[in-house]
Amino acid sequence: MKKEKFHIEYVFDKVSGRSLWNHLTTALGLSSWFADEVIIKGKIYTFHWKKLWEKAEVIAIKPEYRVRFRWMYEDEEDDGTYFEFMIHTIELTNSKSLEITDFATPDEKADAIALWDSQVEVLKRTLGI
Repeated sequence: MKKEKFHIEYVFDKVSGRSLWNHLTTALGLSSWFADEVIIKGKIYTFHWKKLWEKAEVIAIKPEYRVRFRWMYEDEEDDGTYFEFMIHTIELTNSKSLEITDFATPDEKADAIALWDSQVEVLKRTLGI
C-alpha cells in the first residue's frame, strides 16, 4: 500500500529556537525524546530503540529552521518518503511551532500521529514546558 504524506504541528510557548533546534538535530537532543540512543556520523544518523537500529540520512537542512531525513532501508528502493522537522515563529506571540512531515499508509496514519503526539509530549517535558 502506498504511503501518504501528512503534516502535524505543535506549539511551544516560551522556548528558544536554538534549544528546539538542538533537540531536533543533535545526538544528545534526539536521544532525550526521539530515540534511546543516537549516533551521528556526518549526514548519517543511527537511531536505536530497544532492539531496533535504523539509519537515516540528512537530505536537506536549513540551520535553525528545517531538517529533512530519509530512512535508509537496505531492502527498499527510495520511494520519495522522508520525515522532516520545521520550526516556525508565531509572530503575534513569538512562540515557536514545530511542524512535522511524515508518511504512512492510510491504515497506519492514526497510529503514526499518535506516536508523534506521544514523542512530542516527551520533547515538551524535556524542554521544560
